[in-house]
Amino acid sequence: MLKIEQLNAYYGTVQVLRDFSLSLGAGEVLCLFGRNGAGKTTALKSIMGLVQRTGSITVKGEELVNLAAHLIPRRGIGYVPQGRRLFAELTVAENMTIGLMARGLMTSGIMTKDRAAETRKKVLALFPPLASRLNQVAATLSGGEQQMLAMARALCLEPRVLLLDEPTEGLMPSMLATIREVIMALRHRGVAILLVEQRVEAVLPVADRVAFIENGRIKDVVGVEQLSENHGRLHKKYIGKYIGISQ
Repeated sequence: MLKIEQLNAYYGTVQVLRDFSLSLGAGEVLCLFGRNGAGKTTALKSIMGLVQRTGSITVKGEELVNLAAHLIPRRGIGYVPQGRRLFAELTVAENMTIGLMARGLMTSGIMTKDRAAETRKKVLALFPPLASRLNQVAATLSGGEQQMLAMARALCLEPRVLLLDEPTEGLMPSMLATIREVIMALRHRGVAILLVEQRVEAVLPVADRVAFIENGRIKDVVGVEQLSENHGRLHKKYIGKYIGISQ
C-alpha cells in the first residue's frame, strides 16, 4: 500500500531523514519508535509533502513526491498531527466538513453530497460522543474529545493510509482504550496505519510490526512477537529504556 524508498528530508539546509525506507501493507499497523529528534514526525510530514524531500513515496504504485501538499489527501492519505491542530473556533461539524472537502466529497453533485453524508455517519459511529456535539466549538471540547475530533476529521478523507503522530498524548486510560478500538476497526477495514508514539505500552497491543529510527534512518523492523521475545533489547538500544508490552 505505502512504500517509501531512499527518502531524504530537509529543513532548509539541515538534513533530518537519510535514505529512509519503509513499507506498509493494507490493514497493517506499523509503529515507528525512536528517541526525540530521531526523525519520526519528519517522516510523517515528508509523506504529506510538508517538508522538502527527495526519494520515492508511493501509494498503490502512485508516486507522491512530486505532488503539491494539498493534493496528497486526495490520494487517500489521512494525517493526525501531534497536538491535534484543530480549527479551534470552528464547530465539530465544521472541522469534519474540512476533512470532507480535502478529499473532494463536498461539491454540488448529489451523489457526492450523499457520499459525504454517509462518510460522516460512518466516522461518527466510531466516535459516538462527537455525534451529540456537532454544534459545539472545538476549543471547548475536552482533550480526549479533541483527539477524537482530530482523528474524525482525518477519517472523513476515507483514507487508505492513516498517519498518527502521538495520538495518545495526554489522554486518560479510558480514552486510550477508545483510540485502540478505533485503530483495530480501521485495520479490519484494510486501512494501513503508520503510528508514531512515545507511550509504547499503549499501542503495541494493536501493532503488527515495529520500526526503530535513529538519526533519520530506519535501523530495525521487527514483528511485535519478536520484540517481546528479545526482552526489550531493541527498546533499550533505540529508546533508552524498556517498557513492557501489555495485552
